[in-house]
Amino acid sequence: MKEKIPQLIDEILMNGSNDDLAVLHQVLIGLNRKNEGKYSSYVGALLNMEKESTAASCSVSVPVSRMIYNSLDIVHGGITATVIDSAMGTLANLLSPDGLGAVTSQLNIHYLLPVKGANMTATAHILHQGRQTMVVEGTVINEDGKRLAHATGSFYLISK
Repeated sequence: MKEKIPQLIDEILMNGSNDDLAVLHQVLIGLNRKNEGKYSSYVGALLNMEKESTAASCSVSVPVSRMIYNSLDIVHGGITATVIDSAMGTLANLLSPDGLGAVTSQLNIHYLLPVKGANMTATAHILHQGRQTMVVEGTVINEDGKRLAHATGSFYLISK
């Protein structure tokens, strides 16, 4: 595998479009940051997620780039769902009792506007915290503060 990677990178450098090079750049930055320990998952690394948490909320921001576009040249809805689920799941895990972790058991998302701009940010707040489940709500906004998506999610607590 190691011997094939430089050849693939050389091919992209020689024949790739500016969009291809920008995507490769974003992927390499993310992988490098994962190797440095900044990210705990490849999803976070590839999307270059920036997280901020408090005791009551969690925000996840990602740069909007062609890497996350669908065939209509807008951000893929699955990426939007991943970002909002990451914010809600991070908050649920931060609030989980010692020895337990939270996993998504239901995600309901309403797409309000296409994601456009340089960044999108998902912010999560807890609605209910029980002994076995949590209900979390989240919103996605762009840098202008426009609400792009709204979601609720249920999280089930499991042993780590």
